Amino acid sequence: MSDELKRIIYAEDEVDIQEIVKISLIELGGFELKVCSSGEELLQEYADYAPDLILLDVMMPVMDGVSTFTALKEMKEYNATPVIFMTAKVQVNEVQFYKDLGAIEVISKPFNPMTLPDLLRQIWQKRKV
Repeated sequence: MSDELKRIIYAEDEVDIQEIVKISLIELGGFELKVCSSGEELLQEYADYAPDLILLDVMMPVMDGVSTFTALKEMKEYNATPVIFMTAKVQVNEVQFYKDLGAIEVISKPFNPMTLPDLLRQIWQKRKV
């Protein structure tokens, strides 16, 4: 596992949110970002992209974020890459459910695109503690 967060893969079905995250993480944050429009696409791209961090939207059609994370953990290529869920579903019990699945954090939507890169770096640093 790298000490520096560089490569992020992100599954999000909403094109508008994809664009906001691209601007936030690539232009402002300086990250390498691979955006996937579905959980299925993320599963196909994961091994070749070899990300440092996975961002998953919770509510996506066909394969939601939870199903994607569950399928990812069953892949032989999966190497315990940290996962952060991004969702509007942030009741205490929902956040606990995501963390019990193995997510290192949950970011609530709507999020602030101006502070998202720094928030990801803070979460990245805390994961080692």
